[in-house]
Amino acid sequence: MKTAFDRRGFLQSAGLAAASSLVAEVRAGAPRPAEGMAPPKPRLLTACCAYSYGKYLEAGKMTMEDFILKAVDLEVVGVDMTAYWLKSKEPAYLLNLRHLAFKHGIPFSGAACGTEMCEPDAGKRAARVTEIEQWVDVAELLGASHLRVFGGELPPGATVAQGEDWVVEVMKPACDYAAKKGVTLGIESHHGITSMASDIIEILHRVDSPYAGCNLDITHFPTDPYAQIEALIPYTTMTHIRDHFDEPRPAPIDLERVWQMFAKAGYQGFMAAEYESEEEPATGVPKLVAKIKALCKKYSSV
Repeated sequence: MKTAFDRRGFLQSAGLAAASSLVAEVRAGAPRPAEGMAPPKPRLLTACCAYSYGKYLEAGKMTMEDFILKAVDLEVVGVDMTAYWLKSKEPAYLLNLRHLAFKHGIPFSGAACGTEMCEPDAGKRAARVTEIEQWVDVAELLGASHLRVFGGELPPGATVAQGEDWVVEVMKPACDYAAKKGVTLGIESHHGITSMASDIIEILHRVDSPYAGCNLDITHFPTDPYAQIEALIPYTTMTHIRDHFDEPRPAPIDLERVWQMFAKAGYQGFMAAEYESEEEPATGVPKLVAKIKALCKKYSSV
């Protein structure tokens, strides 16, 4: 694994933004823009994650049907169906959700499962592949073209290189399966093995699939968060937005700065509210969505 280690070391030492540009250029299947060509016009679309109403969904005070209708009231463009609160994986139930959303003119921007891929046991890694495949089938039935997955925590005593090996071993065949369904897998920038942009870029480079990307949650980076965000934008297939960084940096996020980076890069996709705060979702979610709407209107070409 010397090659992976050397590349990762370079990514960290050369600077995240520059490293991202370099790896994006050489990544197999990545388009090579003509010299001097401007990035595409940004299409920044407002969406909302079901996770934003997790408090109510968990308590049974809201159903996924209710969430779809709430998103209609919020006038967002799409909804991200966090899978934790789906009643089942049965086709009839999923197709009813899809039909309800269609009748109200709101597409599924994506779906999100909780599968973690950083698993040291080979048998359990194989089971993770099967689990993701099952959630890809769910996404297909919903009509969602994106599925969020997790890297997971690095086990005690394991090296980052080992963790990346395990994640790649799961994600690569899972992407092969997802490609047959037209579903892209987005590995979330979260804790553990995906807490640093350089490691996510390394994983995506090795998975080497046009159906692999980063589900960029802008809140979780432990150091240099704006540099980490900027480095991952070329790989971003879905974005989850909150307005505060996590511990140990519980500071407000400069969302204007974030949108400027996405617009400059020509990002085209959803900016999905994923609300999590002490204020009740009933009042907190509309406030976050309003911020996202205003920024999308300011920086998007549509």
